[in-house]
Amino acid sequence: MTIKTESKKNPGGRPTRYTLKLTDEICERLAVGESMRSIARDEGMPAMSTLFKWLRLYPKFTEQYDRAKVESADAMSEDCLDIADNIEGAPVMVDGVPLKVDGNLVKTIDSVSVQHAKLKVDTRKWLMSKMKPKKYGDKISQELSGPNGGPIETASVFEFVPVDSND
Repeated sequence: MTIKTESKKNPGGRPTRYTLKLTDEICERLAVGESMRSIARDEGMPAMSTLFKWLRLYPKFTEQYDRAKVESADAMSEDCLDIADNIEGAPVMVDGVPLKVDGNLVKTIDSVSVQHAKLKVDTRKWLMSKMKPKKYGDKISQELSGPNGGPIETASVFEFVPVDSND
């Protein structure tokens, strides 16, 4: 006896259908500082490989993505302030158990926490300088000067050549 079962095709996987609504949502999230990796991890979002493919295939998405990444530099600037103002401390451990007082975890700010916060800020500052160099990049100026920092001396040399009257 053979039992025939109806099989429904399971679409499974992530969405790979390019839509303006989806790309708008992705770029809005990028503009406020989310990474493409964190967006791609979310359910209902395309995989990173799909997003990179879309960047190659759809010029409008590429333009929108580029603008969002530039805008994200300002969001990172806000993140830097938040990180610096709110360093996350490590939990105080007593006999291998985190200490709690009135149900709240007791934390301490140690040199490791400070260095971690510094790394997070420095990484964002470096990225900001690449995304928006005019606003966040290092200011480089070149100045020319003569010996001992003095003015550059210039000289004009004129050579008078006699004119042959036979010409």
